[in-house]
Amino acid sequence: MTAPALATRGLHKSFGGLAVTTNVELELAHGSRQALIGPNGAGKTTLINLISGALAPSAGQVFLGGQDITRLPQHARARLGLARTFQINQLFRTLSVVDNVALALGERLGSSRHFWRPLGRDRALYDEAFALLAELGLEDQALQPIAILPYGRQRLVEIALALAARPKVLLLDEPAAGVPSAESHLILDAIAALPEQIAVLIVEHDMDVVFRFAQRITVMAGGAILTEGTPAQIAADEQVRAVYLGRRRDG
Repeated sequence: MTAPALATRGLHKSFGGLAVTTNVELELAHGSRQALIGPNGAGKTTLINLISGALAPSAGQVFLGGQDITRLPQHARARLGLARTFQINQLFRTLSVVDNVALALGERLGSSRHFWRPLGRDRALYDEAFALLAELGLEDQALQPIAILPYGRQRLVEIALALAARPKVLLLDEPAAGVPSAESHLILDAIAALPEQIAVLIVEHDMDVVFRFAQRITVMAGGAILTEGTPAQIAADEQVRAVYLGRRRDG
């Protein structure tokens, strides 16, 4: 029996006497498209931080393709195939778009320490960076500094950085957050076009995005998983509607 692409077992996190994540059992199948939703303070971002290694759990385990990664640091998890984006982008604003992507590629290939070398010496690295940007429709902005890009395209660059790691599992933490409605289609189209072999877990408050994207939806409330099901099942669940869908904003 094949192990899930990602799984958590009994995952718990507390700060002092305050439990913020309790006994979370989550599975993400290979190549799946799954959404994680819940009201303000449900524990979604904490769970993403526990999975990615930004936080250490108080108890429980995290598995990537059957391998226990609970005690591994973030960079080691990334090299094993776990990538994420953030609610607030983590880009180098003074560097060009292609330089940001090349840095991410260099980190994967172990050559980022030599990034000061002239461009010509890393031609293959930049060829791959330009190709990745072309896939996301960013080739025309490749040489522009991040700082002057519209925010929606900055979010696309962050997805490009995550894809540069060639992940097996991709965690998207509110990828459309702060993106003007006129640009939101860029994010939706990029998510829809992600390689099929990548398992994707998206944390998102916009229900239009969730129901367009997800094959399965996991609902959190009070730091625990409330329920999970198909979009149709979640939309029809009165308990979910009571705790989440009637609210305008997730956090």
